[in-house]
Amino acid sequence: NRSKMSKVEGLLERLRRGGNVIVAEGYVFEFERRGYLRAGAFVPEVVLEHPDLVKSLHEEFVHAGSDVVLAFQYYGHREKLRLIGREADLERLNKTALSIARQVADGTGTLMAGNLSNSTIYQRDKPNTIREAEAMFKEQVEWAVNGGADMIIGETFSDVGEAKLALEAIQKYGKNMPSVI
Repeated sequence: NRSKMSKVEGLLERLRRGGNVIVAEGYVFEFERRGYLRAGAFVPEVVLEHPDLVKSLHEEFVHAGSDVVLAFQYYGHREKLRLIGREADLERLNKTALSIARQVADGTGTLMAGNLSNSTIYQRDKPNTIREAEAMFKEQVEWAVNGGADMIIGETFSDVGEAKLALEAIQKYGKNMPSVI
């Protein structure tokens, strides 16, 4: 776990002592507003096309008070990249997003979080979609672990079953990494 190697106090340690942890996000909307992300698909292609801008926005969020640099992996999963014809970029996008976030977190003394978002395919009554969503979560969790994340944040799940599936993937593949769902 990266947080144990650094001098930055980890999520669980902060919470145990009653501290607060602020996580700023909104990368999708900010990059859309700035014209670097397409409405509709909301795939974080900007990570590959303009990594300097992603780094800069992370730094802006930390400057504004965020204690956590959230890797811009939102909708950076297999299904969304398949829909826009960029599935071949999946691993590179995720690893780049994690690397940028780790660099900013190390430079600012903040925590770094990997990110899971809704799969857009999960249907509680269709086992094949559950298996596919779990496989997508697994690969993103493993990339977050290997990318030195201090925690993983799962967000925007409209079905509690999918949120539980994300949490189970973090618990199974996250090597005891803290998570926030």
